[in-house]
Amino acid sequence: MISKEFIKMIACPDCKGNLMEIEIEAQLVGFLCKTCKLIYPLKEEIPILLPKNARNYMLEWDLVNN
Repeated sequence: MISKEFIKMIACPDCKGNLMEIEIEAQLVGFLCKTCKLIYPLKEEIPILLPKNARNYMLEWDLVNN
């Protein structure tokens, strides 16, 4: 489980803004940057926080669906 202290420290890699937690059925599944309108998924409780120019959305789709 990701600690609340860690969640408070992370920021959007593009705008450096705050990230909002995304929960489904009381389980943390990712983070949302409202400014950039991007979602950063979790994989095995590890946040995938790549900047926009380093992201490959086809690979991310496979990552979050497996």
